[in-house]
Amino acid sequence: MTAVPPPPRTPARVRDAARTQAEILDVATEEFARIGYTGARVDEIAARTRTTKRMIYYYFGGKEQLFTAVLERAYSEIRGLEQQLDVEHLDPVAAIRRLAELTFDHHQAHPDFIRLVSIENIHDAEHMLASPTLSKLNTPAIDITARILEAGRAEGVFTAGIDAVDLHLMISSFCFFRVANRHTFCALFGRDMLDPGLRDRYRTMLGDMVVSYLTEGTRKE
Repeated sequence: MTAVPPPPRTPARVRDAARTQAEILDVATEEFARIGYTGARVDEIAARTRTTKRMIYYYFGGKEQLFTAVLERAYSEIRGLEQQLDVEHLDPVAAIRRLAELTFDHHQAHPDFIRLVSIENIHDAEHMLASPTLSKLNTPAIDITARILEAGRAEGVFTAGIDAVDLHLMISSFCFFRVANRHTFCALFGRDMLDPGLRDRYRTMLGDMVVSYLTEGTRKE
């Protein structure tokens, strides 16, 4: 009787590799966000995972590439949320408010993302500039904003000539500042911008600010 060969184990190995890489990225995100790109050590990241420094280099190529992979995943998450936003079935005012609220909610829920972006700015965005993946991620986000603006202009509710990148800047600035400058702002003004009691107030403020900016030129006297 001919023995039946065991089934191939490739799928299991693939799952294990994916799980290991995800675990490395989770720990690396925490380490880079905590002590920065310069301060983080691959040895420490390996010690906190179920792998070795050698495997980290095997999967990612080195510390620089690992940090780039962390940035790519962080940006992919928020861009994925933006692309899931069903703006086609909302009126333009509701759609742009929802987009602003999505950014607000994401940034508050992911302070590590804010730290990573701040760290990358300290390094003059050198990792982002070298990443083909990151250069492609932001285009869909701007396209979504542009579609909402175009729909609003077509309906006569949004002012003509407002740039999608400028609007993205406006929304991101408010959401980013609120998390990144939490402690210094509180030290200066005695107000914690992440106080749960202020969350709805600031969330509404952002939406009102964006809508007011977009509709200013369409208001009738």
